[in-house]
Amino acid sequence: MPTSLSTDARGALSSAPSDPEAPSQADQAPSPVVALDSAPPRKLLIIDTETTGLDPLKDHCIEVGAVLFDVPRRSVLSQVSFLLACERNPVQRVNGIDPVLTQQEQPWQRALSLFMALVDSADLLVAHNAAFDRQWFGVGVLPELTKPWLCTMEDIRWPADRQLRATPSVRDLTLAYGVPVWAAHRALTDCIYLAQVFERCTDLEQLLQQRLEPRRLYRACVSYDERHKARDAGFRWNQPVSGAWTRKLSEPERAALTFPVVLVEEPMLQRST
Repeated sequence: MPTSLSTDARGALSSAPSDPEAPSQADQAPSPVVALDSAPPRKLLIIDTETTGLDPLKDHCIEVGAVLFDVPRRSVLSQVSFLLACERNPVQRVNGIDPVLTQQEQPWQRALSLFMALVDSADLLVAHNAAFDRQWFGVGVLPELTKPWLCTMEDIRWPADRQLRATPSVRDLTLAYGVPVWAAHRALTDCIYLAQVFERCTDLEQLLQQRLEPRRLYRACVSYDERHKARDAGFRWNQPVSGAWTRKLSEPERAALTFPVVLVEEPMLQRST
């Protein structure tokens, strides 16, 4: 979910792309499509991260937030957030986290243990732009997370009557569901926003069930003058494939497009990540 930087903020920090209307971001592997049981998950762990940049190879995760959410009861069960120490934070203006704050004494190890206990109790891990957030786990002090992920930006097809774009921001999503936007750019805040959206989803089980629909990564075959067609259909520029508009689609979604697409082959994806 958008260092975690927000989707818009991450783009603002990225280098200028070849397409002027689509900010380039660090190449990211798409969120994995994992086959799960046919029954909807009962417990979700909503996760968000705040980082010092976009690249896990040179930047650092400095905050983790998580909310354990009960799907049948539409209610929060538990939540946790903690800071991880850093010497500098080049994006302090975005996430508001002073490096000095991260260096204050606090029981982050116990908080991390609680976080892992929440992971163990969840059926599914959820994040907004999951491809970004999941890449910080298995790096440094954060353990690798092997449970399946769901991306609320790409994997859920939100109802048309909410009038959301194909890949909505957290802010747009919360406002569409009548959730007041009272703060931004801290990890737990964005987790709470998603939990409050889920509380208002009468069709949450059906939305979560969509994750079982097989999706494959496609590249849009559009000219520069027609790039708006790909953008409006939820395709993303430069990620995970450099220099291309791509999106994961089911077969019915692919067939409904008004422009041609080609399947992204695995070797091409590996060269771009």
